[in-house]
Amino acid sequence: MAVETDNPTPASGVRRDQAQGPVAIEARGIDKSFRLPTHKVDSLKERLTTFSKREFRELRALRDVSFDVHRGEFFGIVGRNGSGKSTLLKILASIYAADAGRVRMAGRLAPFIELGVGFNPDLTARENVELNGVMMGLHRDEARKRLPAILEFAELEEFVDMKLKNYSSGMLVRLAFSVMIQSDAEILLIDEVLAVGDASFQQKCADVFHEMRDSDRTVVLVEAQLQSEDGAQATTVEAKAPLRLSAVFEARREVEGPTFGFALTNADDIQVAGVGLQLDVGLPDKLEPGQRVRVSGEIENRLAPGRYVLKCWVHRNHNYANLVLHSPHVLDFVVYGSDVTGVVAVDHDLRAVIE
Repeated sequence: MAVETDNPTPASGVRRDQAQGPVAIEARGIDKSFRLPTHKVDSLKERLTTFSKREFRELRALRDVSFDVHRGEFFGIVGRNGSGKSTLLKILASIYAADAGRVRMAGRLAPFIELGVGFNPDLTARENVELNGVMMGLHRDEARKRLPAILEFAELEEFVDMKLKNYSSGMLVRLAFSVMIQSDAEILLIDEVLAVGDASFQQKCADVFHEMRDSDRTVVLVEAQLQSEDGAQATTVEAKAPLRLSAVFEARREVEGPTFGFALTNADDIQVAGVGLQLDVGLPDKLEPGQRVRVSGEIENRLAPGRYVLKCWVHRNHNYANLVLHSPHVLDFVVYGSDVTGVVAVDHDLRAVIE
């Protein structure tokens, strides 16, 4: 099944296991748009001295999104940054109201969408656990009884009476995730939880998800990643270390002579590198509807330190004027740790000698 959004960077996908049991989440015809000002007013002086009517542009995040999630199903929403994944989860969690459509939930809900939402930074971990447990439907005494298990999983026993404003982001996400899995909620909404925390905590999360797959709880999980050398998820790459790319394309219709392209742009939206390729020699030079292509391998990294965005596109008939797909923001990442000056590093064979 696939879910598509109709924003400037369209296309979100859904991966799901085989349906089990009755429907736990029903979404029908979900639309959501945002009005964004074309000119940002940053100061009070600008507000007082600007008398002209402010202009806005419409950002359409979701368009006619419909799907069912069955009880006990592990349901994944997949798509690049900006494609509407988090907006969809916030509508499911009633954080946002949809412009059109409806959502029905059969079961108690536990959202884990934004880091620390629902926590009071001026309260201790002990107080926040009790408060969040009650908000998720537990009796106050029951929330207190679960405190030891929550702290043990989060590895925060020594910091139970520390105020959360003194917690690091890693400590905060461990506490929030631990509270969520102890909530007894039938439906869990999880937005990129594996993108935070150290490697050991990410493994603990993965173990919990495997347990959930065998239970009757319903999980909606967003996944998007850049791979490190060992295949783990990463958001940073060391300078001169290769960029390890793995991307999957699925043809919705027949595509003759497909060509795949990728481009890297820096923080100033200047393209600094690009690669293009076709299907391997020996394969049919055509994609049938429903066929998938995996593009994977390494790209030499000559990038200077900074933030970069990966873009991609697909052309048909090996013709760059015949565009099938354009994704202007697949993912972003940071390059760190080099004394490179300029935009990219270059090799040279120059020598300095005294004549």
